[in-house]
Amino acid sequence: MKTVIIKYNAGNIRSVLFALERIGVQGIVTDDAAEIKAADKVIFPGVGEASTAMKYLKERKLDELIVNLQQPVLGICLGMQLLCKHSEENNTDCLGVFDVAVKRFESPVENALKIPQIGWNNITGLHSVVFEHVPENSYMYFVHSYYAALGTDTVATTNYVINYSAALQKDNFYAVQFHPEKSAEAGQRIIENFLKL
Repeated sequence: MKTVIIKYNAGNIRSVLFALERIGVQGIVTDDAAEIKAADKVIFPGVGEASTAMKYLKERKLDELIVNLQQPVLGICLGMQLLCKHSEENNTDCLGVFDVAVKRFESPVENALKIPQIGWNNITGLHSVVFEHVPENSYMYFVHSYYAALGTDTVATTNYVINYSAALQKDNFYAVQFHPEKSAEAGQRIIENFLKL
């Protein structure tokens, strides 16, 4: 099985590679269109800023490539947000796989919740094959200032300031806001489930 991690200068790739190695899978990091197309599974991770990431993808025509992939694709963190329609982060038009807006957390003063959200939070309403054998209310590791709103593609929910999409799924596209590669046993299970698709 050929598993490709899309390279687009948006950090976090090493931890994904280590997570794959822990389950005996060798990931290939590339921005080469032919390699990505030939993969059995594609992982689209990222930590960074939406407009810079989209600029990199567009310059290499990876934006057109990603939306037309037929094999299972897993977006992680910024990767999930870029698969959405639009991000408030620097008013960025994204890939539009999911018809969902990405917005910035606005913490009410009385809540005094820190932005970004950094740390463990539970996920609920799990309904996707990638959550098989993942218990309801499992805790996952999050680091983000922007969130994907709830929509018809929401397959898991988290609450921080408001309820938002912890995970999205549409056709062969799966996406999670949290970092499964840093989320202990439950996160590892999600990666394993994705690789078995």
